[in-house]
Amino acid sequence: MVKLRLKRCGRKQRAIYRIVAIDIRSRREGRDLRKVGFYDPIKNKTYSNVPSILYFLEKGAQPTVTVHDISKKAEIFKELRINQTK
Repeated sequence: MVKLRLKRCGRKQRAIYRIVAIDIRSRREGRDLRKVGFYDPIKNKTYSNVPSILYFLEKGAQPTVTVHDISKKAEIFKELRINQTK
């Protein structure tokens, strides 16, 4: 099973997280399938590769709670509903 979750990067006390599609059996810093965005909690900035996220969600990937909240703020789920109605 594939999950969309955060992968920690950056320096000490300056964490930046990548949003990655990863197998659930892999550890947090393990090998990911694809990088689909990043999240900077200090500057509160987010970049999402929307087509990649939609691709994995349509294939059955489950986002973690944090990634779900980030995606909800970026209105990715609205685009998912629009694509499903077409």
